[in-house]
Amino acid sequence: MGDRVVSDMNLLVIGLGFSGSAIASLAARSGIRVTGTVRDLRAASAPHGVQLVGFDDAAAFANATHLVVTTPPGPMGDPVWALHERALRAAPLRWIGYLSTTGVYGDRAGEWVDEGTPPSPGQARSRRRLDAELQWAGLGSRLAVDLFRTAGIYGPGRNAFADLRAGSARRVIKPGHTFGRIHRDDIARAVLAALLGSQRPGPRVLHLADDEPAAPAEVTAEAARLLGIPPPSGISFAEAWAGMSEMGRSFWSENRRVSSIGTKAALGLDWAYPSYREGLRAILAEERAEGAPE
Repeated sequence: MGDRVVSDMNLLVIGLGFSGSAIASLAARSGIRVTGTVRDLRAASAPHGVQLVGFDDAAAFANATHLVVTTPPGPMGDPVWALHERALRAAPLRWIGYLSTTGVYGDRAGEWVDEGTPPSPGQARSRRRLDAELQWAGLGSRLAVDLFRTAGIYGPGRNAFADLRAGSARRVIKPGHTFGRIHRDDIARAVLAALLGSQRPGPRVLHLADDEPAAPAEVTAEAARLLGIPPPSGISFAEAWAGMSEMGRSFWSENRRVSSIGTKAALGLDWAYPSYREGLRAILAEERAEGAPE
């Protein structure tokens, strides 16, 4: 993508959280003008090269050519539409990227899903996500809309090392039950690739999930190995279930494997962290370079 085309872009990122900040930072380093929204301007700090505005600032849409939305819907629907529908429809947008979740597929008993698999959400929060997807996809008659269905997000500051260091990590054993995950930096790379790529009007489903779905117990064991400490003892799923929160039980109630083969081909990229192993090694190396405790 040439400098002239990049200089013509104004990216608005709704929600500078864990993923949104990484997306905004990478886009700014690529030469794109980036504005990001936060709930509390007084408590927020901007990634380098990113302008901050309040979430309720409708003026931020006025010059936005590209939009990334990371905010989840609530019981009353998508908060961006609720507050900014008029500004959204009037904005000179050419592309929208909406971060959704692979939860819209519901439970598949461990079977694979790909970008063409029809969604079938089982959880109320996943049904809200699908409703939000459909709302954003409705703009596809005039612009490109990419629906990024993300697996479990991890990265610096959000990973298995912290629980191990705190002594609170558990290894729940449930044979055959795996989860997909994706490193935050691979999310940013994929979103930027989509933003900079060919943008034909219409919705498109993209998967942000690494190449190796794995059981959480395997991830915890690998993190312990990298730290040079014994892994926590395994506990049976039945034993763990008794003490799980409602959210934890919903997390374990679904089992699916998510393929991103079509997404990587469409975007022309491979994951920097194709499995949790590469991701954990990179995170630990970064932590140690910054002087984090062992």
